[in-house]
Amino acid sequence: MKRLPKADLPKPRKHLERRQLSLSSLVAFSMFLILLVVTAKAQSPTVQSQSDPHPTTAENRSEDDSVINEKRHPLNVSRFVQTPVIDGRLDEAVWQSAGVLKDFLQTQPGDNIKASHSTEVRIGYDAKFLYIGIHALDQSGQVRATVAKRDDLSGNDYVAVWLDTFNDQRRAYVLLFNPFGVQADGIFTEGQGIDFSVDLVMQSKGMITADGYTVEVAIPFASLRYEAGGGKLWGVHVLRLIRHLDEWDTWMPLRRESRDFNTATFIRFMEQAGHISGIENVGRERTLELIPTLTLSETGRRVRSIPHGQTLANPALVDPGRFVNQPMKTDPGLTAKLTLSSGVTLDAAFNPDFAQVEADQLAVTANQRFPIFYDEKRPFFLEGIDIFRTPIKVVHTRTIIDPDFAVKLTGKRGRDSFGLLLASDNAPGDYSAEEKDDPTIRPGIGRFLDKNASIGVLRLKHDLGSESNIGLIATSYNFIEKHNQLLGFDGRFTLDPKTILSFQALGTTSRRFFYDSTLDRNVYRTGNGFGYYFQLQRNSRHLNLTLAGKGYTHDYRADVGFTSQTNTNPWDLTVTYNSEPRKDGRLISWNLTSGTRAQFNWQGSMQYSFQFVRTQFNFKKQTYFKTNVYADYQRVFEREFGASRSATRPGAFIGPPERSTIYKGFTIEAGTTPSKKYSANILVDRTWKTFDYDLGAGPRFPRVSPSALLDPNARLDPGIGNTQDIYATFIWQPTDALRFSLDYTGSRLVRNDTRRVAYDQKLYSFKTTYQFTRFTFARARIDYDTLRANVSGQFLLGWTPNPGTAFYVGYNDDLNRNGFSPFTEQFEPGLRRNTRTFFIKLSYLFRRSI
Repeated sequence: MKRLPKADLPKPRKHLERRQLSLSSLVAFSMFLILLVVTAKAQSPTVQSQSDPHPTTAENRSEDDSVINEKRHPLNVSRFVQTPVIDGRLDEAVWQSAGVLKDFLQTQPGDNIKASHSTEVRIGYDAKFLYIGIHALDQSGQVRATVAKRDDLSGNDYVAVWLDTFNDQRRAYVLLFNPFGVQADGIFTEGQGIDFSVDLVMQSKGMITADGYTVEVAIPFASLRYEAGGGKLWGVHVLRLIRHLDEWDTWMPLRRESRDFNTATFIRFMEQAGHISGIENVGRERTLELIPTLTLSETGRRVRSIPHGQTLANPALVDPGRFVNQPMKTDPGLTAKLTLSSGVTLDAAFNPDFAQVEADQLAVTANQRFPIFYDEKRPFFLEGIDIFRTPIKVVHTRTIIDPDFAVKLTGKRGRDSFGLLLASDNAPGDYSAEEKDDPTIRPGIGRFLDKNASIGVLRLKHDLGSESNIGLIATSYNFIEKHNQLLGFDGRFTLDPKTILSFQALGTTSRRFFYDSTLDRNVYRTGNGFGYYFQLQRNSRHLNLTLAGKGYTHDYRADVGFTSQTNTNPWDLTVTYNSEPRKDGRLISWNLTSGTRAQFNWQGSMQYSFQFVRTQFNFKKQTYFKTNVYADYQRVFEREFGASRSATRPGAFIGPPERSTIYKGFTIEAGTTPSKKYSANILVDRTWKTFDYDLGAGPRFPRVSPSALLDPNARLDPGIGNTQDIYATFIWQPTDALRFSLDYTGSRLVRNDTRRVAYDQKLYSFKTTYQFTRFTFARARIDYDTLRANVSGQFLLGWTPNPGTAFYVGYNDDLNRNGFSPFTEQFEPGLRRNTRTFFIKLSYLFRRSI
């Protein structure tokens, strides 16, 4: 048996500890440097009160004090007696009676100083709509605007309106509008950030004028959840981005430590909001929404031409497959929503069409030990999803793959928020005709055929004081031989104006198959598990400190959620220093971050650790440059990959059952958006002496460990190697309506002992979109994955006037180019089609008051 070279065998821990000293010293020095800078800053005159929710600075205190004091009082919003026409002009007399938000302040790079250009936002309402009028002044020819896709305003100027419709300082609608009135919308939740996957039904239109731009907006109260009536206040923030100046303006003054616009990080943000009042006698009717859907599709698929059993018996058989066109499929569905009150909504879906119109982003799959997370994109599950989100992902609705029906009740009454989700998923018992006909493909599936999984989620949350909350969550997943129940509680507490504590504790019980490494087989049994999360965060004007940890026991399972690894406890300590932004000069701001992690299993053995030092420099024209140096320690055990060795049985590894390495590396990242026509980003990462897990990367890159080269079926032989990763994006928008983008990802690992390439995966994604109007578009996307030798194309024509109403015509094609047979893994020259689908999908939103 060929052994690993001596240089690649695991080192004693003392050597590892000594080799970590250099970067550990650098991390310690950087933390000391941060504290030294902060101490020096603390000795300088204080420019604002940290406890004041609406701060002023020395620069604006004398001339703007009276204006800021006036903003602290609620602004009364008048009821319109005439309905404005939403044409983007703001020339109707009714707007003169609206409440006006004005005297905006520059909050980045300036610190609550006078804005470079004036902004006025007018607000009014009638029985059914909330109206917003925006007039943003700017230099002629400097406004950046494109006919953009909804929720993608990159490269555009915009005004963002934040509406805290329950005035709880924890959650707000975030509504963005570019100068043409193109919308982006989402939900902001304190501690979670902004979720832009939510779409509201609203009307908006904008136009570029000689002195800037104007936008008119009409938001149906039926699209919002809110509390209104006598004495009820709504929290309001308004932000404006002026891209050619790299300037952020806000209506209310903001504390520096509460926001980072570059990373969309907001902490205790809504407590600094202004308020509006006077919204009364609105939206009292219950609203019923019906969205019938119809999908027509014709799919062709490559299937086996030789029974699977014959190819198993005779591996030399070549199965070229055959392409079968399936009959036209008609798939009707219905989604319904009943607004029980202004704060409570009942959603139901029957045979819903949950197929995604657009494909997921490509991801590197080589040398991956743990599952890859993909975001939810389906509208039914996105409605009210924020209530189900907790620090640990115990609810990930993509685990509900193809439900026959689903029902959801969500809402808020007073200080209590709640959510209930029930679904019946037929995906676990849904097998292809080929799998049903050939028992050698999926033996023993008979008792699972056409059976559904039952899924349930309950979420309760109660607000404490003005800024804290505590909640409970329970989930249930039940299928044949797979049962999982979860119960937990979580909380978020503001300890003082600068310090926030968040936590979660979970208990799980499961009746299912668990892999037992000592027996080397799956055992059907009951397993109980525990999970936890803890974060202590302290933020000041320049210094941010975060201590965070989480953990999952070996038998922890959350089958309605997402868990990447069990039997682990990662704990992180991060310190960040943020400079004072400068309005003048090429360098606007910079920051320095230092961090460390210790990750160990529940037996007390170290699994992973890292130390890093990262710097970022932000320049004008939305240009940034980042550097990161790090040293990581990783330790792997054969029981994590398969069988544990015993006196009578070998383990999953050849050689030592435990291995470790220290790998060092650096990352360089840069990006720029010099104009609305161009944007580019690139990241380069190099690592030395990281692990190749010896898993192989498909037939193109079989295992290259010393033992695998002698015997491809040999046990695993993880070893160290060097990696190079590159991620690059280029966007070109030659006109307001036409946009091209090219994404590239390259990942390569070369083992040190054999000097062989363990994998070299390159991903290319080319996308182009032409917006005929704001609502009508044509889109093409071509992806190429060198590892899978796979080419996929998607071509889509769409009309989407509002969320719920849509018409799509699309064609998807999936081919292999000089790839490998999906049946025998034998090389196949040329192009071979795997699947192709032509589809028409239409839906229409009916909304009625009842």
